[in-house]
Amino acid sequence: MPLYSYEAKDPSKGCEKCRNGFDTVQPLAEARLERCPDCGAEIFRVVKAPALRHSKTDLHYRAKRAGFNCLKKVSKGEYEKMY
Repeated sequence: MPLYSYEAKDPSKGCEKCRNGFDTVQPLAEARLERCPDCGAEIFRVVKAPALRHSKTDLHYRAKRAGFNCLKKVSKGEYEKMY
């Protein structure tokens, strides 16, 4: 189930939870929340970038296995071979 973030439309009318924003897990089929579950203030869903990234160690492992070399910067213009 995806994680959704919500914030108060008018922070002065919201409780501490919706003023600062909160995350909730909801099924895709469920309608988005319109009111704060604690105080009933109007809220809106915040669009955030997904947290997708590769493990750095996994990328190094795959590159080494494929026969690539990895260089580490030591100082300006100097590099040393890691593998």
